[in-house]
Amino acid sequence: MTAPAAPRLDAKSMAAIVFTLIFWASAFAGIRAGLEAFGPGQLALYRFLVASLVLGGYALVTRLPVPPVGILLRILGLSFLGITLYHVLLNYGEVSVPAGTASLIVAAGPSITALLATQFTGERLNAWGWLGTAIAFAGVALIVLGSGQGVQFTQGAALIFLAAVVTSVYFVFQRPLMQRVNPLHFTVWSLILGTIPMLVFLPGLLRELPAAPLHTHLAVIYLGIFPSALAYLAWSYALSRVPASITTSFLYVNPVNAILIGWVWLREVPTRISLLGGLIAIAGVVLLNLRGRPSEGSA
Repeated sequence: MTAPAAPRLDAKSMAAIVFTLIFWASAFAGIRAGLEAFGPGQLALYRFLVASLVLGGYALVTRLPVPPVGILLRILGLSFLGITLYHVLLNYGEVSVPAGTASLIVAAGPSITALLATQFTGERLNAWGWLGTAIAFAGVALIVLGSGQGVQFTQGAALIFLAAVVTSVYFVFQRPLMQRVNPLHFTVWSLILGTIPMLVFLPGLLRELPAAPLHTHLAVIYLGIFPSALAYLAWSYALSRVPASITTSFLYVNPVNAILIGWVWLREVPTRISLLGGLIAIAGVVLLNLRGRPSEGSA
């Protein structure tokens, strides 16, 4: 029996992915700036309070409908993993983990996503797809080695790995849910509901706010509007149209984006090894997307 045609990347989905990756790559600088004045939990809360204000204002102006209670509870559960836990764990991990180590661990996310999607949602990668995944990860490793950053696996590294796992669960299981909820609606309610558990950090945030310098406030506001509210909207749109294993494969390109941002904005000239790693990572993503899925005619 001929299987239905698998969803493929189109121009709109690709534009949404590129938009997201650019802002997510820029988020690491904002996080470093925020951690100068705020604790990890307080930074996560501040960032997503800004995002919730932006999206909540949109919901009020457009009279966005509230999903049925059953779906709202499912969104809450996923958001606790993919918004609350992910960002709190990532912030705590980055306090003690070198950037190179963090990059390698986060780069495991697309592989975890692909494994989960294979087991739970019926998505499939063939041998070319898994080879492309391995090549892309090897490219990220070369980028880290070429930058001269240390690779140290500490307790903070375990927190970042756990963050990669929970965000993979979020990406995989939000896609079938978005077959029942408009992707824009899902993202609005997901970010708002994911912010609520972070309110445990509110007393500390209120103590830290007055002493924080202006540039730190501006960095966190930027994080809340662009890498959070707008980028998550674009990412959810792409995930609603393209399998999670394919969409998240583009996360391997984020270290390449970070190299380019540092080169253009900070005049940080990358090493030849880092440039080679970037080319290899991109080649792996291209191989995965061109050859990584079973043919449409296979059962």
